Amino acid sequence: MRVEIYSKPDCPLCEKAKRIIQQVQTRIRFDLTEVNIEEDRGLFERFQFDIPVIFIDGQKAFKHRVEERELERRLRLTLGTSVAPMADKVGNKVPKD
Repeated sequence: MRVEIYSKPDCPLCEKAKRIIQQVQTRIRFDLTEVNIEEDRGLFERFQFDIPVIFIDGQKAFKHRVEERELERRLRLTLGTSVAPMADKVGNKVPKD
């Protein structure tokens, strides 16, 4: 699964979104790509008033703000699974406390 965040430097909403994405990434595996819209004129014109913009597997999922629970829910829907138990390094399911 692939997550892309379109953002730019000095964007507080972007930094918050990146932190949330990274927190969720500790629980759900996905490839994360960060795209600086200032490096591409076309992307800048397209997204300059909407950042951060987050895509999941090529589909626009969020703009401006992202909530951790909603991101996790959408990622799990994309995976086609419900909440899966965490596994230790050898793949054994780890019970929740």
